[in-house]
Amino acid sequence: MIKKLRFLFIVLIFFNSFSQSPILSDKATVSILTCGKGNELYTVFGHTAIRIKDSINNVDAVYNYGAFDFRVENFYLKFVKGDLQYFIGASSYEEFLYEYQQENREVIEQYLNFSTAKKQELFDKLNTSLFSEERNYTYKFIDRNCTTMVVDKINETIGIKSIKKIDKTTISYRTVLYPYFENHFWYKLGINVIFGSKTDKESKQLFLPIELLHSLDKANISGKPLVYKTENVIKNTTVEEKFSFFNSIYFVSLLLLILVLLNNKILNLSYLFILGLFGLFFCLVGFYSFHKELLWNYNALLFNPLYLFLPFIKSLKWFKYCLIAIVLCLIAYIIIMLNKPHLILVIPFILANFYILWKLYLGKKAI
Repeated sequence: MIKKLRFLFIVLIFFNSFSQSPILSDKATVSILTCGKGNELYTVFGHTAIRIKDSINNVDAVYNYGAFDFRVENFYLKFVKGDLQYFIGASSYEEFLYEYQQENREVIEQYLNFSTAKKQELFDKLNTSLFSEERNYTYKFIDRNCTTMVVDKINETIGIKSIKKIDKTTISYRTVLYPYFENHFWYKLGINVIFGSKTDKESKQLFLPIELLHSLDKANISGKPLVYKTENVIKNTTVEEKFSFFNSIYFVSLLLLILVLLNNKILNLSYLFILGLFGLFFCLVGFYSFHKELLWNYNALLFNPLYLFLPFIKSLKWFKYCLIAIVLCLIAYIIIMLNKPHLILVIPFILANFYILWKLYLGKKAI
């Protein structure tokens, strides 16, 4: 542990005493670490970090902007609202790598073609951020995260915007994110129904670790490639997860089929009421949260807040008016969804909702 923390103590002493970082030698290297995705929701997109190594000064540190504190008061409310503070953290390279070795997550290292002066400048900037008010930043899913912060810091050090997104910018953010949830059906469903219209815009922002890796490969500085060497530090040895029926669209489809076949009025109204609660949440959270990804969520046309009124409407006339409004919303939703990647995820809900609404109408009419 003493060995792992040695660098941080050295930096802290130097920085506090002389308001500057240790002077790097000509042997120092700067590299970007791109980490593969994990199984937890907050790791599914991978991770980005910066490594500074100088064997002459016994420096081997990793800086990353993905740290947050679960213990903060009202953590989940702050996360949903979008004012949760993330911060830059630092650790020894050994300590950083150990976590990814334990999780069998791939780590690729790209060495940057920086001059000694630029290495020192970046080193100073990172330590300034680490030991000052710059340490904290307000996390934004697309616009400000562990990858965008690294991009900004590298571009700032170079002095020009050398790192630009080279992956497809004509497809939507939602389409870019969709493959990350393979074998994680519940994550895929949840993310896609809670995200609103912003994620359907063209993905012009470089915000994912793998996008940065590709962009670095094509970036140039002073006419030379920005990356002069790439190493696969930890190879991807993760065994592909086996198919799970309970973590698939088939499980949801079976539950909805059972609901339809039972054709129980109380169950049907309860199901629609629960959908209505989700829809109300989708409508309100967009105005509560600073996350623009949650604003103007058209999935509320499927998880319609109007469902909340159905159990309490006694008049056939008003019940019919409410059903007409709901059906029109469903039709509009289908039209909107025709070019969306998550259409397949919501088809069971669309079909079940139409059938249940029809059965409720017939039951109401027969009274």
